[in-house]
Amino acid sequence: MDKDKKKKTIYDLAVLAEASPSAVSSVLNGTWEKRRISKKLAEKVMKIAENQGYNLNAQASLLRRDKSNIVGMIVPKYDNRYFGEIAEQFEAMARSKGMFPVVTCTQRDPELEFEAAKELVGYQVECLISTGATDPDRIAAFCKAAGVQALNLDLPGKDAPSVISDNYAGARDLTSLILRRCRSDLGWEGPLRFIGGRLSDHNTAARLDGFMDAHKELGLKVPNENIQASGYSAKAAWDSLKDFRPFGPTGIFVNSTISLEGVVRWHSQLSEGTENIRFGCFDRDPFGKFLPGNVGMVEQDVLQMLEVLFELIGQPNLENKVTLIPCNLEEF
Repeated sequence: MDKDKKKKTIYDLAVLAEASPSAVSSVLNGTWEKRRISKKLAEKVMKIAENQGYNLNAQASLLRRDKSNIVGMIVPKYDNRYFGEIAEQFEAMARSKGMFPVVTCTQRDPELEFEAAKELVGYQVECLISTGATDPDRIAAFCKAAGVQALNLDLPGKDAPSVISDNYAGARDLTSLILRRCRSDLGWEGPLRFIGGRLSDHNTAARLDGFMDAHKELGLKVPNENIQASGYSAKAAWDSLKDFRPFGPTGIFVNSTISLEGVVRWHSQLSEGTENIRFGCFDRDPFGKFLPGNVGMVEQDVLQMLEVLFELIGQPNLENKVTLIPCNLEEF
């Protein structure tokens, strides 16, 4: 190989820049400011590195711009249509606005959420969006200290503006629909069972309030045992219902499409009586309308949520208020 075409090293760049290898390294890994290296030298090193075909660190390349144009998002799951759509639409919308989106999945793990937030801030995101985060205020506090805008999506926080679905109204309307169909289809008045979610979760609590109020409007009391909010997983929903054998008509409010998987498993393994079961689900999957007994689904308006969110990006001195986006109810 031609000696002149050999891959350049930090030491080669240091000779060309008339600087120490450690200074060059600091510029290339983005820590030059902490070492109080001048911007003039940093830009000189960057230019030499580019001219020599050196593979620049992403953080260091931000020196060339006043703004990074990077927007980061953490999401809890990719395994349902709702969060998958949020991630996909977020990326498309960000690019259409000249921004570079970075999305990472954090598995509903608060420590993983915080570590992901720190990494994204380290890459100089201009805005960090916490979607369905378990502890959004911890992330918001870290962003504030770093001078990075924080926004919340899907689940609200107290220390940053939040854009979420109107979970209460959507759940109330879905509950009313299921009860109405139980009366018209089965001649049964209720009360329904509530399956899935966590009571400590804001969205579950709001949906449960809507569920209870829809019953109250009809003078119906819901026994405590009918509220089975033991988690969002399909297994948790299955465990809640596996020993339940309805002896007559029954109705179920399903709190997510993930929980719906467990409900459908239970429904499919019943030996009889499935024709006397009606249910509805908060969140929508196109396949849901083909499930026996499903009378309706609530679709969260992802596009509208993201449009409102992007209007907030870059705005200074925003109030830490919660913006509610209406849901769409589809009856089958």
